[in-house]
Amino acid sequence: MTKVKVTSVGNSVGIVLPKEVLTRLRIAKGDTLTVIETTRGVELTAYDPEFERQMDLAEEIMREDRDVLRKLAQ
Repeated sequence: MTKVKVTSVGNSVGIVLPKEVLTRLRIAKGDTLTVIETTRGVELTAYDPEFERQMDLAEEIMREDRDVLRKLAQ
């Protein structure tokens, strides 16, 4: 378990993630994290459920329109 402290960042507040946490999450400065409220508290994750939904939709469209996309690629 890693503890982080809430600190001032300009006129806002934020947390500083230790290097080992950044490495574990495979994130870097400038990346976007998603905050999910759970029954146990708050989960901070690099996983983006909206992006996954969009990718699932894109895969469905590509499967349905495979022949059209193949012709467009020529």
